[in-house]
Amino acid sequence: MKAIILSAGQGSRLGHLTDDRPKCLIEFGGRSLLDRQLDTLAANGITQAVVVTGFRDDQIEKALERRRSAGEGPEVRTVFNPFFKVADNLGSLFLVRDELKGECLVWNGDTLVSKSLMAKVIGNDRPGICVTVDRKDRYDDDDMKVIRDEASGQLHAIGKRIPSGVNAESIGLLAFRDGGAERFAEAIEREMRTAEGTTVWYLRVIHYMAQDSEIWTLDISGEEWGEVDFPEDVVGAEELVRGW
Repeated sequence: MKAIILSAGQGSRLGHLTDDRPKCLIEFGGRSLLDRQLDTLAANGITQAVVVTGFRDDQIEKALERRRSAGEGPEVRTVFNPFFKVADNLGSLFLVRDELKGECLVWNGDTLVSKSLMAKVIGNDRPGICVTVDRKDRYDDDDMKVIRDEASGQLHAIGKRIPSGVNAESIGLLAFRDGGAERFAEAIEREMRTAEGTTVWYLRVIHYMAQDSEIWTLDISGEEWGEVDFPEDVVGAEELVRGW
C-alpha cells in the first residue's frame, strides 16, 4: 500500500506560525507534523509515500533529505504543485492522479493520527473507497460532516454545509482498494474539466460519487487524532502527542 500526503498549502489560518514555513513542518513534541505522519506510516509497514508540496517546498525537501540521511522510512517522492495558491486540494490530487492505482491512502497533510488508528485503516477490508470517520456530540462549521448508514457504514453525503442528519465527520484519511483509486482518478479528471474544478475540495468529488455508487466509511471512534487548522489546534496537538 502507498500513501499520498497532501502538504501543498501554507496554512495561513495559523497566522505567524506559517509565515515562512509550511504547516506540515510545525513541530509537536520535537517532531514535525510531516515527520509524525511518515513515522506512523513506517510503523504500519507502509514503505512508499508521495508528498505533494507547494508553499516553501524547499524546506520540505530539506526535511525529507534529513530523514533519508538518517535512514528513516518510508521511501518518499515529492510532486510540486505550482497552483497551490489558486486551486484547492483537488488540484493537488489532479497532479498525482497517475499515483491513484491499486491499494493506496490519501491523507490530508494537517492531520495527526495514532499508530493504532492507522493500523485500523490499513487493516480494514472495505472494498473500493473508504472514508475514515469519527463521531461527536456536536459538529461545527469547519467540520467535514458526514451522513452515513449506521448499520452498513455506507456513505450518503459529505461536506461542510450539510444542514441536518449529520452523524459523523471525516478525519481526512481515505483508503482505496479493488479499483476504487482508479475510479477516483477518473472522477477527479472529470471534475477538473468543469468550471468549478479548481475551487473544490476533493471530498466534493467523493460526495458526487456517493450519489450513484457505493462509498464506505470506517468509524474509528475512541482512537486518537487531531487536525491542525487554527492556533488553538496547536495546543491540542501538543497534548495529543505527549501521550504518544
